[in-house]
Amino acid sequence: MAKVKMLVQTTYNGQLLREGKEYDVADETAKRWDISRIAKIMKSKDNNK
Repeated sequence: MAKVKMLVQTTYNGQLLREGKEYDVADETAKRWDISRIAKIMKSKDNNK
């Protein structure tokens, strides 16, 4: 799991994720969102980052 800070508002798994808030998502999702500039990776829960 990775902690991300949302750069835009979106829905994920039926949940509304707000711009500027931090959420825990799967590592692969966090990487895709970082590349697409949907969210910024804050840190990994597994301390891999």
